[in-house]
Amino acid sequence: MKFYRIYIELTNICGLRCSFCPTKALPNTTMDLKFFESVVIQAKRYTSEIACHVVGDPLTLSNLGDYLDILHKYKIRALLTTSGYFLKKHGDDTLFHPAVKQINISLNAFNKNDTSISFEQYMEPILKLCAKKVKRKEESFINLRMWNLDEVMSEEVFNSQLFEKLSKHFGVALNLKGLNPKEQKNIRLDYKVLLHFDNYFEWPSLQNRDYGHGSCQGLRSHIAVLASGEVVPCCLDSDGVMALGNLHNSSLEKIILGERATCMINGFKEDRAVEELCQHCSYKDRFNSI
Repeated sequence: MKFYRIYIELTNICGLRCSFCPTKALPNTTMDLKFFESVVIQAKRYTSEIACHVVGDPLTLSNLGDYLDILHKYKIRALLTTSGYFLKKHGDDTLFHPAVKQINISLNAFNKNDTSISFEQYMEPILKLCAKKVKRKEESFINLRMWNLDEVMSEEVFNSQLFEKLSKHFGVALNLKGLNPKEQKNIRLDYKVLLHFDNYFEWPSLQNRDYGHGSCQGLRSHIAVLASGEVVPCCLDSDGVMALGNLHNSSLEKIILGERATCMINGFKEDRAVEELCQHCSYKDRFNSI
């Protein structure tokens, strides 16, 4: 069994309260370095790529470089996903660490939080990072994420402001009205700097309406390990509703070959969502409509 990537949540602390994210049910937890290394050793057997988040922002950790050192030690590439608010906490040694394959910056975090900083203050360190990456010819990618599209263009004002800023900085003509995520997911802004856009998605919840059965990429392309050590089948199960086991008292091999995981995999092969949370998840429709 191989996965395209495994999500390992270094911390479930984000530092923000984005309105598009679910309310966290679990207590604040950060995975310590010793346990993280034990997880990486097991994960190496199944993947060569680790995404260092589920709901937390890895850049909230002042010692993020130590986690990246461990990934580099085991020759695993890292993906960092951040709101961008904590870029100033880290220097070039961390942000351009040899283990880092990609940094994803969720730009729509700005207009979905009540903060004291201005749009200009928010964008300044992000654009500086992009400029430095291009100047240094770093091979890592920077993805500027704009995952806030919908049919009624509810974020048109913010997105227009964002497009104007990006167009001026990168010298690229951007047409907001021409975006269609079904036809194109990103626009190249500079050398390995991309604007990635998509529609809003609904986080799975037992309180959502029943979306029925279908297939999913959970336990097929990826799994996730929460900061608590709980292994979950999908990167959207941020509260461990479908916990398959905990790496503090079991091995990753036993967990992903266990009865609950096997039932889920076999169900997806038949387009059946055997778990209740999966039945209340609309994200799987993105795979079933392909």
